[in-house]
Amino acid sequence: GLECAVFSAIKGNPTGTNIDAGVEAYCSGMHDGVIAFGGGSALDAGKAVALMAWQDRPIWDFEDIGDNWTRVREEGIAPVVAVPTTAGTGSEVGRAAIITDEQQQMKKIIFHPAMLPQRVILDPELTIGLPPDITAATGMDALSHNLEALCATAFHPMADGIALEGIRRVKNALPQAVARPDDLDARMDMLVASTMGATAFQKGLGAMHALAHPLGALYDAHHGLLNAILMPYVLMANREAITASLGRASSYLDLQAGTFDAFLDWVLELRGSIGIPSSLGDIGIGDEQQQRVGQMAAADPSAAGNPVPLSAKEYQALFARAVAGVL
Repeated sequence: GLECAVFSAIKGNPTGTNIDAGVEAYCSGMHDGVIAFGGGSALDAGKAVALMAWQDRPIWDFEDIGDNWTRVREEGIAPVVAVPTTAGTGSEVGRAAIITDEQQQMKKIIFHPAMLPQRVILDPELTIGLPPDITAATGMDALSHNLEALCATAFHPMADGIALEGIRRVKNALPQAVARPDDLDARMDMLVASTMGATAFQKGLGAMHALAHPLGALYDAHHGLLNAILMPYVLMANREAITASLGRASSYLDLQAGTFDAFLDWVLELRGSIGIPSSLGDIGIGDEQQQRVGQMAAADPSAAGNPVPLSAKEYQALFARAVAGVL
């Protein structure tokens, strides 16, 4: 008997315009909460609409820089129930939303601690209808979160443990979820791995996301697919600093050699087995904007956690290698 309404005018990379329209629908309907239902874009948009429900500042005033979050009128935030239908972003346990500023062609992280949903429902039956390519791309997004968290520079042993177990669950469940979409056990393991990744990356992210964010803004490409393609190129760029960490991860995953190379070989094999393209060029992204991409990546907040500090020129070169497929 409760009155409700559906708002679904959301792009794959949600924009400030989408959020404004969602807030208008929320306020005009006199609603008292948001059920964020869908993939990462829907979850991020739902959380952003809830944040902005009764604010008197534009959303960009709450970008995750310094103490901008203190500008939020906390009593103006609507409560959120999050129900993910993809296993990748982990946005259901996040305190932020990534929204594209169309005027600046930039993805911006909008943050407030109270954006964390009050309730989360992980139901594997809701993911069964995902096409194999979306299952693969979102699943690799979950892997990227756990992997970058493990390799990030901050000291957080609990996050490391969560990330390692999240990676193991991806290893065991993602090929099965892609090959047999109705396997509820595999689907549930991927939902758990996704939630674990977003929990672990409170420690930090790195160059995969530092590049994926500008590429998503400039090319409107799928975030998980971008991380999946970029993954081995970033691992190679960071090799000197992460050999020990990935050697331990390799042993934990029961990869025979227990080395960085064994881990990299597993990533490459996994990508190939679930249909992830090998280069950015394969999805139509060229290197015409490489200088701009390099500058945007170096300035992205995720870059701070990368185990090897990279300059704008080094990000530019990394991007060019990923476009050409030169590992």
